[in-house]
Amino acid sequence: MTEYWDLDWPRAHGGTAITAEFRREPEDFVVEEQGDPVLTDTGEHVYLQVRKRGANTSWVAQQLARVAGVSPRDVGFFGLKDRHAVTTQWFSVWLAQRPEPDWTAIVSEEVEILRCSRGQRKLRRGEHTGNRFQIRLRDTRGDRDRAEQLLASLAGGVPNYFGEQRFGRDGGNLTLARRLAEEGGRARRSERTFAMSAARSWLFNQVLGQRVKDGSWRELLDGEPQPYPSAPLWGRGRNPATRVQAGLEAAAVAPWQPWCDWLEHCGLKQERRALVLQPGDLEHEWHGDDLQLAFSLPVGTFATAVLRELAELANAAAGAIK
Repeated sequence: MTEYWDLDWPRAHGGTAITAEFRREPEDFVVEEQGDPVLTDTGEHVYLQVRKRGANTSWVAQQLARVAGVSPRDVGFFGLKDRHAVTTQWFSVWLAQRPEPDWTAIVSEEVEILRCSRGQRKLRRGEHTGNRFQIRLRDTRGDRDRAEQLLASLAGGVPNYFGEQRFGRDGGNLTLARRLAEEGGRARRSERTFAMSAARSWLFNQVLGQRVKDGSWRELLDGEPQPYPSAPLWGRGRNPATRVQAGLEAAAVAPWQPWCDWLEHCGLKQERRALVLQPGDLEHEWHGDDLQLAFSLPVGTFATAVLRELAELANAAAGAIK
């Protein structure tokens, strides 16, 4: 039987205004990386800017490795992008002294190569500055006037929740995290990595959800370090939170103390994450019953954190949005 996980975190702007169909077509969710790598005329790494449709990042990386005759470990990228989307992103391929292959061998209905250059190093996760989203919500129903009011307020910030896709299908990554943290046992390295990431995200969302409930998510608590309100990404090390802040955080994660202990034993370093996510250059336009949105987000944040404050989404396709 599938374990149930409640991923409906508290909303901060008074509840949604509309319902909508989300990602009916890949073109309904367009993502473009912001922040190009340093391009040079020389270097052992080939940099390729790729537009993909209905394909996941790992699959494209494998195809590039195959054509180049290198290991998939020699292919780098800034971040995973959704499969059920149209996304533009950079890849690097370490060729060393090998001749450059014919990259058009991977061109298809799913993959288009936009630019090709050279660089000095492998691209690493999270080294870009952010992502620009263009999202079409179809067949909206509800209070359009209230939706307009919400759109005006969302530009000022939304709770910086980790999106549902972080937790796997039906919360499967959380189920694995619970087993590893509470029962012990073994897992493949990749599974363990997903479980640790899901566990940290779950604990963060618990703290953020509590601060949304009490209205303090946008305010610094008494003595809370500047420049912005934050919550822990659990791991080893001293928690810099103040007494008031630490007390709230401890209460929010108390039911999950075995998870905290497990993450510390995993050797992860404790970090802090901002509670407020501010979309950049938020624009919108109505097309009949469809709503077209565009906005930018920094690395490591989720477009669904913005959308969930506005709309109840039907038929959402799961995937990484980073």
